[in-house]
Amino acid sequence: MTLLRSTPPSQDRSPPERHIAFLLIEHFSMMAFFSAVEPLRIANRIAEQTLYRWTVVSVDGKPVTASNEMRLMADAALEDIESPHALAICAGFTPLKRLSRALHRRLHYLDQQGCRLGGIDTGAFVLAMAGLVDPEDRITLHWESLPDFKERWPHLQTSEALFELGRKRFFCAGGAASMDMSLAAIARHHGQDLTHAVAEQLIHDRVRSREDQQRLSIARRLNLHQRPLIETLHLMEQHLESPIPIETLAQRASVSRRQLQRLFAEALGSTPAAWYLSLRLARARTLLEESEMSITAIALACGFTSASGLSHTFQRHYAVAPGRYRRSKAL
Repeated sequence: MTLLRSTPPSQDRSPPERHIAFLLIEHFSMMAFFSAVEPLRIANRIAEQTLYRWTVVSVDGKPVTASNEMRLMADAALEDIESPHALAICAGFTPLKRLSRALHRRLHYLDQQGCRLGGIDTGAFVLAMAGLVDPEDRITLHWESLPDFKERWPHLQTSEALFELGRKRFFCAGGAASMDMSLAAIARHHGQDLTHAVAEQLIHDRVRSREDQQRLSIARRLNLHQRPLIETLHLMEQHLESPIPIETLAQRASVSRRQLQRLFAEALGSTPAAWYLSLRLARARTLLEESEMSITAIALACGFTSASGLSHTFQRHYAVAPGRYRRSKAL
């Protein structure tokens, strides 16, 4: 296959070969990592030259276990790599469990050498903890982990975009979004023709932009068609920390409270209040699993006025106390 004639890159001419290091954090997302690498491999094959090369890195150079319990060999320890063009930190459900000052020092060193640092899935946690994210950076990560990130660093900009490619930092939500980020990077470096050829090889029929949402729309997710119901559910999902009264939700959807209750009963088999509470409890459960926030902080983040209020409702709903639930997930 001959080298494609690509459209002019949107940035300055790139060097003929870009070196990307992937730092795998214990329990990283295997799918997110492979989705980021495969477009680069295919770009090399189609171009018939090495446009990209990559190094698999672990903190200590030893194999790393992914979230699916598969182990992946590392090519090098983080200390042993010298100034790649970019370092992508691939993390998963517990990104902060194995951080160290040595890791932070090395990330700062690479940053000073001009290496672009980024996070895949929850890799943003590692960079933020190291103090390597600025307020002007736009950050995205997996939607399930966004609430914890916002609670820890409320001054940083977050989005629910699939990926963010900034001047010095880059982030993506993980999963298939890693593929979209790599395709966007290929387009930036080598033009759209090569990008579309790579996407075809991946049987990726639509190259998604950063503006595409991580989650299916509420209408598609729940197979809904009633505008007032969809608007109400959207408001609920956006206001878990400070719940909106049901009467106000009905007013914003331009229906009566009784009409809203009928819509919930017919389409979802629930009441508005019960559905809203289940959303807040699901958020609390996620924060118990994935964050180190206190139960009091989780309660406030999920619209409860106290830890005891959350504990009572959580136990009634899930038949286990929040503290015990957290301990069971930590085993």
